[in-house]
Amino acid sequence: MSILTPLLLRGLTGPARRLPAPRARIHSKPPREQLGTMEVVVGLASCFVCFLLPSGWILSHLENYKKRE
Repeated sequence: MSILTPLLLRGLTGPARRLPAPRARIHSKPPREQLGTMEVVVGLASCFVCFLLPSGWILSHLENYKKRE
């Protein structure tokens, strides 16, 4: 590396250091209506059916997928 390399790199990254990073403006409020028990059950059941059931099927039939036919 030459002597000028650190100076060139500092010159390239110098303007990027001076830019202000935008801050996220996230505000959260309590829900207008509380979720009912049935809504929570339906939501959890749909997550189970959509994500865990196919994964379980693949894992339980993994030996079948390994076989070459």
